Amino acid sequence: MKETWEKMIGILKTDVVPATGCTEPVSLAFAAAVAARELGEPAETIQARVSANLMKNGMGVMVPGTGRPGLYIAAAVGALGGDANAGLQVLEGLTPEVVAAGAAMADAGRVTVEIAREVPYVLYAEALLIGKCHRVKVCIADNHTQVIRIEKDGTVVFQKKRDDGSGKEDKVKFLQSLSIQEIIDFAEQVPVQAIAFMKTAATMNETLSREGLHGEYGLRIGATLTKHQEKGLMGKDLQSMVVIRTVGASDARMGGAKLPAMTNSGSGNQGISATMPVVAVADYVHAEPEERLRAVTLSHMTAIYAHAFLPKLSALCAALTACVGAAAGMAWLLAAQHDRQVVIDAICSMTGDLPGMICDGAANSCSMKVASASAAAYKAVLLALEGIRVGGNDGLVAFDVDECIRNIGMLACQGMKETDPEILRIMLHKN
Repeated sequence: MKETWEKMIGILKTDVVPATGCTEPVSLAFAAAVAARELGEPAETIQARVSANLMKNGMGVMVPGTGRPGLYIAAAVGALGGDANAGLQVLEGLTPEVVAAGAAMADAGRVTVEIAREVPYVLYAEALLIGKCHRVKVCIADNHTQVIRIEKDGTVVFQKKRDDGSGKEDKVKFLQSLSIQEIIDFAEQVPVQAIAFMKTAATMNETLSREGLHGEYGLRIGATLTKHQEKGLMGKDLQSMVVIRTVGASDARMGGAKLPAMTNSGSGNQGISATMPVVAVADYVHAEPEERLRAVTLSHMTAIYAHAFLPKLSALCAALTACVGAAAGMAWLLAAQHDRQVVIDAICSMTGDLPGMICDGAANSCSMKVASASAAAYKAVLLALEGIRVGGNDGLVAFDVDECIRNIGMLACQGMKETDPEILRIMLHKN
């Protein structure tokens, strides 16, 4: 097997993983759960500090199994009943008793959450648990479950070895060195058994979609659109099914369903957006299992590639980059002989559609963005099937597909630096 392919498989295994609940509040819950394990006694108060970006993405989103949004309840239930050995599924086994105790703790003012403005990390979560006899602080940085420091009673008991960042830089450098052509080659030619693990992305996110379409979650966009299909106000065509099945999963995820989502690049909505449009099209064309698997793999790998040009968290809604992947997967399935020019044209047109869609924090409204991005991806595919794409002289769109993706990254990294703090300022002071 080619060395490049082996690296891509390794990245898929680390960047496409299950998570229960939005990953930002879950990161704080995980920090609290690890701190509780080290504390060795019941926590009486919790003092949490998070980076500005994590505050933005955690303050308004539902925490699964609690019926409440935000970082306060996430920290409380993480400390009182989270599984410190479960990573992003730390809240998987919450009991009603833990939820009630967590809610009481938060309501009593025994949980505080502040912005840690001095930390150099875009992604940072810190939980200080104080008991009768001891106190433990756990700090997470750069990755939602990467513990970098544990202090007990003022003594450092764990400190992640400082490195030069070369491992992370090597990964980003590798991803940024790829091309869409290489990713298509990989998805088409890699031995199928080497990517068999990607089947779980489809089955897991399909289960979440069904839950969202039949439950009372979030804004109930998927269920509402289905209702209007029956009234004749919306068609039952493939585009409708792409949007409905995708947004159903997002409704459930953002609405607090106690089911895991398969993530992409650290985000459940990105994982949903990279999976469900492709699954809907694969079902429509009655794709063979191998063809379906390769299309899902193409989508997820393209999404990871596109996200490699973005910061870990930013003012750009990454449903866009995830649906760049979805456009690739859908185009590959629908084009005759998997014509890769159709794939390339669809990706280029995505660059001309939604690059200005902002991230204003994780919340039920994320489902609206997921719906918009999946619809845009399908529209781009339909145009590409007719040989139509947004031209290289238009706006951010370039003639070369890989330059298109790099341009999105430059917008997020450079152009939106001032946008992100302004979004958070508005969120903190509105109402």
